[in-house]
Amino acid sequence: MPRFLSMIRIDENEMAGAEFPEGFDERMGSLLEEITKAGVMLDTAGLMPTSQGTRVSWSGGKVSYTDGPFTETKEVVGGYALMQCKDMPEAVEWARRFLEVHPADWSVTCEVREIQAD
Repeated sequence: MPRFLSMIRIDENEMAGAEFPEGFDERMGSLLEEITKAGVMLDTAGLMPTSQGTRVSWSGGKVSYTDGPFTETKEVVGGYALMQCKDMPEAVEWARRFLEVHPADWSVTCEVREIQAD
């Protein structure tokens, strides 16, 4: 069965200091429990802010390092989920349901990509 990586993209500046509304944790917990019981969820986690990260780049035959925060980037990956689904439409459906748990006034994007099989 194919595996999919969903990357949750956020604007860190917009989300800084944002509070989760009442009931959010319960709704998210219920969805994560459902997707895990369905045998779809292999792993998921949020990521630390870019201020605690480092970018390693390769260009012109040289390696360079840039410590965060990465202010030139509008959107960053704020979390991920590794899922095993029958096909892309199923993976996209889980991503849709994940996004709908969030408040309507938040801007959150989920990029879903199939993992290349060996």
